[in-house]
Amino acid sequence: MADIDEDELLADLGLEVTPLKAASRTPREERIIAGFEDILRFHQAHGRAPLHGEGRDIFERLYAVRLDQLRRLPEAQTLLAGLDGPGLLSGAATTQTDVSELDEDALLAELGIGVDGGAKPADQNDITVLRHVRSRVEKREAEEIADRTPCADFDKFQPLFEQVERELKAGLRKTLRFGRDASIVSGNYFIVGGQLACVAEVGETIKAPNGESDARLRVIYANGTESNLLRRSLQRALYKDENGRRLTDPDMGPLFGDAPEPDDIATGTIYVLRSLSKHPFVAEHRELIHKIGVTGGKVESRIAGAEKDATYLLADVEVVATYKLHNLNRTRLENIFHRLFGAAQLDLTIEDRFGHPVKPREWFLVPLHVIDEAVQRIRDGSITEVVYDPKTALLVG
Repeated sequence: MADIDEDELLADLGLEVTPLKAASRTPREERIIAGFEDILRFHQAHGRAPLHGEGRDIFERLYAVRLDQLRRLPEAQTLLAGLDGPGLLSGAATTQTDVSELDEDALLAELGIGVDGGAKPADQNDITVLRHVRSRVEKREAEEIADRTPCADFDKFQPLFEQVERELKAGLRKTLRFGRDASIVSGNYFIVGGQLACVAEVGETIKAPNGESDARLRVIYANGTESNLLRRSLQRALYKDENGRRLTDPDMGPLFGDAPEPDDIATGTIYVLRSLSKHPFVAEHRELIHKIGVTGGKVESRIAGAEKDATYLLADVEVVATYKLHNLNRTRLENIFHRLFGAAQLDLTIEDRFGHPVKPREWFLVPLHVIDEAVQRIRDGSITEVVYDPKTALLVG
């Protein structure tokens, strides 16, 4: 049989040969279409366009960025017009990513399209991969980490951490998995990243980019550092940390009750003292500086010789208030006052009779009327519902 090519053979069989139609789209256009089809599938599954927002699925957020960039690409408007039945490209771009400074090649790189119109290498050819700009995920992680700096006034917080550790060992505090109660207020203690942390201050309420409320915190860590991360960042860090814990407030137990406990005293007195020291700071704030104590004996006996005792600022004191209580647990009661007014503890160092520096405790910058309210709340059991706000000098719920 004579040699015959394929076309002649097909013609002998009565079959018409139709040349294959040349591809009408470039590889770059195919990539744009493929990327938009992902967005269309999302729209079909969810009934809406993909949206930005930290609480949303990572792929939805990446699709939202991709859609915004397609809306900015003139070529895409024409190329995708026949596919855009839902009108997704007609919406306004909402991404916070600044693409205005990117040239066409860089913008196409953001969409996963090679400069030469072809696909990128296998590890970079996903249209959901962003380049040239830091992603929102990276920004969020950076915010969650937050730079820690040395705490300049850590000596004020160290006694509080020591007290908290003692309360944990004594069973007065418990650790709970973070989640059921996600609130964060001043005076709260947490374990995050293996560190004991105290929320020393909560700033003014601000609006996060997603419209929800947030606030800047001052968080002190037991290792002597601090950070100013956002409240929602601390919440996320606690959620993500398998060992993240909230510390409960001290278990007040039955401060007043019928069943005696080892540290109970039948009748006791809460006393509030005011110093007569001539120290410049004490003299200036005398009406605000108070020492709170508990005794099972006479207050007069307790304060005898105050002018020789650094505990009393090496000066005479005056008793400005006393409260008689019955069947009270002294340790738990003192823990209450330290927890409540710890953030307002007097930061003052004086020299004792031998010239040694001493930092007296149990002195607080708290108005007398607030101490009175605290005692009344101890009596009615509502003390656990409030914290002391040093800025307003009030007990707040």
